Amino acid sequence: MKNKLTDLYTIGIDYGTDSVRALVVNTRTGESVGTAVHYYARWKKGLYCEAEVSQFRQHPLDYLEGLESVMKGALAEPPAEVRQNVVGMSVDTTGSTPVAVDRAGTPLALLPEFAENPSGMFILWKDHTANAEAEEINQLAHRWDVDFTKYVGGIYSSEWYWAKILRTLRADPSIREKAFSWVEHCDWISAVLTGNTDPLTMNRSRCAAGHKAMWHNEFDGLPSEEFLTKLDPLLSGLRERLYTDTHTSDQAMGTISPEWAEKLSLPQNVVIGVGAFDAHMGAVGAEIEPYAFVRVMGTSTCDMLVAPNEEIGHLLIRGICGQVDGSIIPGMLGTEAGQSAYGDYYAWFQKIITEPVRELLGDEAADKLSEKLIPHLSEKAAKLPVTENDPVATDWINGRRTPDANHTLKATLTGLNLGTDAVMLFKAIVEATAFGSKAIVDRFIQEGVPIKQVIAIGGVAKKSPFVMQTLSDVLDMPIRVASSDQACALGAAMNAAVAAGVHADLAAAQKAMGSGFDESYSPDPEKVPIYQNLYARYQSLGKFTENNG
Repeated sequence: MKNKLTDLYTIGIDYGTDSVRALVVNTRTGESVGTAVHYYARWKKGLYCEAEVSQFRQHPLDYLEGLESVMKGALAEPPAEVRQNVVGMSVDTTGSTPVAVDRAGTPLALLPEFAENPSGMFILWKDHTANAEAEEINQLAHRWDVDFTKYVGGIYSSEWYWAKILRTLRADPSIREKAFSWVEHCDWISAVLTGNTDPLTMNRSRCAAGHKAMWHNEFDGLPSEEFLTKLDPLLSGLRERLYTDTHTSDQAMGTISPEWAEKLSLPQNVVIGVGAFDAHMGAVGAEIEPYAFVRVMGTSTCDMLVAPNEEIGHLLIRGICGQVDGSIIPGMLGTEAGQSAYGDYYAWFQKIITEPVRELLGDEAADKLSEKLIPHLSEKAAKLPVTENDPVATDWINGRRTPDANHTLKATLTGLNLGTDAVMLFKAIVEATAFGSKAIVDRFIQEGVPIKQVIAIGGVAKKSPFVMQTLSDVLDMPIRVASSDQACALGAAMNAAVAAGVHADLAAAQKAMGSGFDESYSPDPEKVPIYQNLYARYQSLGKFTENNG
């Protein structure tokens, strides 16, 4: 294999909130030789979602159709010999995005009787219908002999695995009767590629299990049967139908099934790697190193940081989304934080303006306005002065992920007058997302975890200079932006290269396949002290909102 290193390729498949992408990568140079994107048809129509109650579901057919579409599209670009020299594939997905499956590991929505039942579909990461269940988990865990939340920041979130399972079992008796087990999206789609979707034998992701399902070696796996049964008898017996062991993403899930090898015209020995969440793969693609703070900036943000276990493994970092050995880089403690809305906040504001136009003037006018609005507002906002009397907003338009998860919180805005216009409001919203980022950075530092550099990836990082400059000013830190516009898929391809045996470890894969950095932002020394005062106002507004919401 080493003699053919120059000819070998791996594929990273990145499932985002709105679309799935595939990236074919040369394992020697990191060169992208093929890429494709597919937007989920049902999701695009808004099917199975009720935003007013924070219900967001995705049909497994969107995932399967997307997989075939992007794989064929990405492999159509390069020469035919590339296809025959693909040696590995790995998948990243949003998360926690679990689904109820039957004994064969089939998502219930793929069965005729559940085809239109949202409860049998994947429960997307930003679904917050399980707020009450999350609070019950927290209350029980904090008085239990062992606090099963201690490695996930001490607060369990409604965005995560157990809360969503419990909510669904309570809400839908038909799912309760049929569901044999539950599987994360990153595990299921990887298993589909191998042909083994048996929930009892498929390899489960260390990343997903540790950050969202309270899995830890100290607990001999998942929370105890006694704890789960006490939480609700509906969970009785489920633990033994899940898993005990987990696997890091540099390991193999299996090899491609004959069905998928034929469908995609790929060799039958292609290794399928263990899946992970998009942000964690993205951190690998962004060439994360110890104490680098990697911000995956899209509809929401996920913040990744790794460090040697012997240096911070003794800490219990309050209010984050977990600390898991090997969830990002094997042998290092992987930590996660983030915000439940970032680009989604800007999209919400855009929709506030464009939807009345759509109703009054039609789709063409609204679509044209929508295309130009955020760039226009950004350009205008960048020219505004920053003063201590500016409007201030909180960033909790979709609740708060970190620090200290609370998805019942709402966004607030203060300091308006008759002179406040759309540009000023947009500026306040952008600053709110930056203030929320600073709260996360401050929490890490307060908990004894230093941050030595900031790296940004994702659509917002690549497309929004005003947003990035504001973030640098608020954090008072320089920010480097990774060159790859598909860092998550690139990180998946790197993991696939290790799982397939092309590279010895992720450090070697990053060195060979990394894209480097093509942009940087430095804080404006004149704005930094003003933003410190505005951040203090943000904190005061947040306390008021939380206490009086």
